[in-house]
Amino acid sequence: MMRAEPACRIAAVLLIGLVSLAGAAAVRAEDAGEEHATARQSWPFAGVRGQYDRAQLQRGFQIYQNVCSACHGLKRIRFRNLAEPGGPEFPDASVKALAIGWPNKISGEIDDQGNPIERVPGLADPILGPYKNDKQARAAQNGALPPDLSLIVKARSLESTAPWYTHWFWMLVDIARGYQEGGADYVYGLMTGFRDPPAGAQMGDGMYYNLTFPGHQLAMPPPLSKDNFVEYQPDAGAKGSLDQNARDIAAFLAWTSDPNLDARKRIGWQVLFYLVVTTLILYAAKRLIWSNVKH
Repeated sequence: MMRAEPACRIAAVLLIGLVSLAGAAAVRAEDAGEEHATARQSWPFAGVRGQYDRAQLQRGFQIYQNVCSACHGLKRIRFRNLAEPGGPEFPDASVKALAIGWPNKISGEIDDQGNPIERVPGLADPILGPYKNDKQARAAQNGALPPDLSLIVKARSLESTAPWYTHWFWMLVDIARGYQEGGADYVYGLMTGFRDPPAGAQMGDGMYYNLTFPGHQLAMPPPLSKDNFVEYQPDAGAKGSLDQNARDIAAFLAWTSDPNLDARKRIGWQVLFYLVVTTLILYAAKRLIWSNVKH
């Protein structure tokens, strides 16, 4: 009768070999990936313990206010969120002044006589873009619709260039690392990926070549460049550049997509600690109760 132990050992060796081959193939595929593959970036909010950098979020909002707000809104973010813990944490007085001076007013309301009015935003109002509706936006942008940026980081991610048969391997690696920054990596790649079209590329009218955008043709002109970026204040914690601007706006949009990330991770660790302590107490109680019972 054949013993099961050698068979189990052979199966284990084969499984380890398969994992190693898949990992090596994936590494070779990533190293030899397409020219436009976007590299993963390092973020302070990455992993299972990462937290947002308040100074970076403040710089990111400056990029949004000075550049992105000309076309895009943040309709799922309220002005008061900018002052709440876990976000940019601007002073309340500054946020109130920001809301009052915001150029895009709140419309769709009526006065006592039933006439439509526009009013100045308050702390409870969303951060709106310049267009009242999609038709107005398309008319102003030659048919292109600037998306709302509130959830853009959750709606985007990096495209894997590894062979399909290695996707499961990298998925397990991402789970083990707690990788959730694909959208931020994409936004960073998009901001820094504008290039002159390569020879032979047929570009549509009014389109711009971008390495990260699927299809490489994007209706949005480069909002930032090496010669056109936002300068920061001396006490902002970083120096303005294309790379730094791209990182900061990507981090800010990661926050708008998940404003409760800091609290969620903090509570998650507290829950895990509570479960471990509870398990130990229950185990000790079980041993104490059943210690004198014969089995």
